[in-house]
Amino acid sequence: MVRSVQRTAVVWLIAVAFATAGSVVAVAAGSASLPATVDEALAMGLERVVVRVAVAQPADVRAIASWVEPWEVDLGAGFLIVDVDVLGYQRLLDLGFVVSLDAKRTEKYNRVLKALPDQVEGIPGYPCYRTVEETLAAGQALAAANPGLAEWLDIGDSWEKTAAGGLPGYDLRVLRLTNESIGGDKPDLWVEGAIHAREYTTAETATRFVEHLLANYGVDPDITWLLDYHEVHVLLQTNPDGRKHAEGGESWRKNTNGTYCGTSSPYRGADLNRNFDFYWGCCGGSSSDPCDETFRGASAGSEPETQAIQTYVLANFPDWRPDDLTTPAPPETTGVFIDLHSYGGDVLTAFGFQDPPNATQYMTLGRKLGYFNGYNAQLGSLYPVDGSTKDWAYGRLGTAAFTVEMGTDFFEECAPFESTIYPDNLEMLLYAAKAARGPWRLPAGPDVVAPTPLPTIVAPGEPVTVNATANDTRYQAGAGEPTQPIAGAQLFVDIPPWSPGATPIAMVAVDGQFNSTVEQVRATVPTGGLGNGRHTVYLQAIDSAGSWGVVSAAFFWVLDPAQAAHIAGDVRSAAGGQPLAATVTAGPFSTASDPGDGSYDLMLPSGSYDVTATADGYAPFTALNVPAVTGQTTPLDFYLAPYVQVLDDDVESGNIGWTAQSPWAITTEASSSPTHSWTDSPGGVYANNRNISLTSPLLDLTGMTGATLQFAHIYDLETGYDY
Repeated sequence: MVRSVQRTAVVWLIAVAFATAGSVVAVAAGSASLPATVDEALAMGLERVVVRVAVAQPADVRAIASWVEPWEVDLGAGFLIVDVDVLGYQRLLDLGFVVSLDAKRTEKYNRVLKALPDQVEGIPGYPCYRTVEETLAAGQALAAANPGLAEWLDIGDSWEKTAAGGLPGYDLRVLRLTNESIGGDKPDLWVEGAIHAREYTTAETATRFVEHLLANYGVDPDITWLLDYHEVHVLLQTNPDGRKHAEGGESWRKNTNGTYCGTSSPYRGADLNRNFDFYWGCCGGSSSDPCDETFRGASAGSEPETQAIQTYVLANFPDWRPDDLTTPAPPETTGVFIDLHSYGGDVLTAFGFQDPPNATQYMTLGRKLGYFNGYNAQLGSLYPVDGSTKDWAYGRLGTAAFTVEMGTDFFEECAPFESTIYPDNLEMLLYAAKAARGPWRLPAGPDVVAPTPLPTIVAPGEPVTVNATANDTRYQAGAGEPTQPIAGAQLFVDIPPWSPGATPIAMVAVDGQFNSTVEQVRATVPTGGLGNGRHTVYLQAIDSAGSWGVVSAAFFWVLDPAQAAHIAGDVRSAAGGQPLAATVTAGPFSTASDPGDGSYDLMLPSGSYDVTATADGYAPFTALNVPAVTGQTTPLDFYLAPYVQVLDDDVESGNIGWTAQSPWAITTEASSSPTHSWTDSPGGVYANNRNISLTSPLLDLTGMTGATLQFAHIYDLETGYDY
């Protein structure tokens, strides 16, 4: 018998941090380490500086974006941010712009990157981002570990590899994911990262997306059907030659084509996202100067990286529309094309120089993607762009193609990438994969959220009740996308709705009537004709406008109790031995203990499981690698440790021992419990560039493990400055 015991502590903190922010000045005047003006920075010998340019109208932005890529554009606030050399700075002045130094960014993008202490992998100083070599090694390993699901394809060469006598360069490698044992026409999702070399988040997001799909095939129902019935193509490193420069800290954007601007010039190369052969160079959205950041290349599709992508995508995606600017792609179009960029928080459609014919459907899908990552969907681009990937993919094929601008920086710090940027954009990519079956139709319909079969495991002949939420409101907040009441929902067992032989089971509204934009829905699934093992339910909802949404799925199991595996035992308190009302979970399987005696019996398929017991007021505990054998019961008891309260401060008794750096102070401006809190800006705003702390009293956690911290907080952020 396995006995699991743990002693644990909890730290309870009830406090509010109330923050309001003033304008950020990147560097204080007279700083010993950073210049205060552009002239000072250039006089120090810095090759490139980051500047803030005052702009008043779109024409100002167009005048700059035609030759250099703005980092940020905020017409409402009257500025854009861009990096320039001394000639670019003079060019801005000659055009009549008021230019000021962004000293903090200038310092960041001119420093030599150094590895963190003990860092042995990743870009120096940024261990969350793999190097080109590490990324390609990961892709190769994923394909080798997942035969039948993943192929590691060589689709072409980088410029360096094609240039005789130069650097070795790289193969352009695509991971193609699908279950090869299931045939038929499959909709396609394309994802590419790092076409602009300095955009660190993009290649890592693409790589982690693939890792997530493969790790969760057979575990996550949605990922399982996506790889069974769709194809996913991911180009992890689109511009590997340029990326190697960016890994050293250079703000490198283009490829490294040495026939442009001089073989050793730091400005050499072509902007691959201006080189694609749909309306190339048509509309003032790129430059003809080989030394400019937005140089479009010698001719349409001139670069080997561009040629590799175009050839591969044309061979794998169907063509749904003529190559003009006015014919919409038909409703039955399949395929989604995502070009990952940074930064800005935008979801941008084709065309970069005029509205596309599928504008309404385009914005519906864009706002749906924006629901998941919180980004702003926009027709076209922030300024004129031509020769881009999204214009090419939509223009040539009718594929729903987007540029997604992730995060708040090119060299994004690891903390925001790990905590929000990657997780949010993972959800965006998963939705894009679903929508690939009908990108101009399905995003207008409701999503089916949290489909839950109960119970998860049944004996043959026992019914399964499937509960879910149908939601027609999941679009970018405040974007104005029309929503409608839910009109119905249905599910299919083991055969998806697009396949021959699929038989729908109607779902009902739990409240008795379909009349709301969000409805709880339910259906009962008979299992009499189902064999032993895992089964899949596919769910889809329709709104009152007649739009079906994307499919969501869930698993349930039919198992003969006499032949199933069981894990059983008691859940009790480690403090006094009393039985607990607990939930015991192993993967997707769970059961509740009897609060009277603490007993539980978890039936599940054979395998090895990490089993977790949770109960209110107690620390959860997980027993690892617990065997479950068909026809046998594995005993497993849990003794959960009650949380011990070490600190509970509602700030109503004043300062009980906190160390508060100025200006931290207790306030009544905002509160959670009931009238007082700590604030870093009492009575006003804090000064620029502050790094101040509030430190708790010393806590004695001797002999305790698993401490938890809970607190309430509120932010008051200034748009354009606080992230």
